[in-house]
Amino acid sequence: MTPSILSQHIRTKALELGFDACGISRAKKLESDRNKLNEWLNNGFHGTMGYMANHFDKRVNPAELVEGAKSVVSVLLNYHTEQKQEDPEAPVISDYALGKDYHHVLKGRLAKLLLFIQTELSPCEGRVFTDSAPLLEKALAREAGLGWIGKHSLLIHPRLGSFIFIGELVLNLELEYDEPFGNSLCGSCTRCMDSCPTGAIIAPSTLDATKCISYLTIETREDIPENLTPKLSNRLVGCDICQQVCPWNSRAIQHQVAEFNPKSDLLRMNSDAWRTLDKPTYKRLFKGTAVERAGYNRIKATLDILFRIK
Repeated sequence: MTPSILSQHIRTKALELGFDACGISRAKKLESDRNKLNEWLNNGFHGTMGYMANHFDKRVNPAELVEGAKSVVSVLLNYHTEQKQEDPEAPVISDYALGKDYHHVLKGRLAKLLLFIQTELSPCEGRVFTDSAPLLEKALAREAGLGWIGKHSLLIHPRLGSFIFIGELVLNLELEYDEPFGNSLCGSCTRCMDSCPTGAIIAPSTLDATKCISYLTIETREDIPENLTPKLSNRLVGCDICQQVCPWNSRAIQHQVAEFNPKSDLLRMNSDAWRTLDKPTYKRLFKGTAVERAGYNRIKATLDILFRIK
């Protein structure tokens, strides 16, 4: 098969597997993104996420992750949900963390796509990735024509918005490549920057993670700085504020992924139930979800802060 026909089959299969979009880019060094990442790290905006500085050369060049790599297949999966927590006063969990851990969902589908390519199209070597290796996923999706990196530093797809997960296949297979997405379509809008409670978006597409509520409630194991605790906006796990105000998300539609549907018990949790959350209840509610990454102790500590400052 020609690279063009191979690529058509891959895109079609990706949609059949439930992905919402698929694009293909050349496996190459991302020079402009390399410089921006280096500056971001030098400014210490990654905080305690030391892994962001590891494997720097691989992070900016997907060709180093698979011997002889030629192509990167990028896919998007919508996770926007209209199912919300019932108690408006309850501590808020970010939409992405309400259902099953997205790592498992995307990797499962990507593994099926890789097997299809290897057995039905062309023998090749490849690896599956989703937020699990040193890859600049948003930049790769942009290179594959799937959107632009918005001022909140998240990928925005013109149809899906930014409530999307990103995954990749890195292949040693020559394919037909999509045109990189052009200029940002954010225009003069600064709603995301203006709405961030902690001022973490310090410049267009530049996030100081050490101030980001998602970082403070999930990533770091350090105590949340006292000057930032009043600005948590009742967020327990993650934060969607910059996405909720984005005009490109005004047309976001309900996802179609059963695994992302939250447990009804979780949606019904009121403030009193959160205040007395114990470890067995935590395990029952969050087993197999992305919230496990934060851990019970971090969740409990954040709950203590939220109820103290109310």
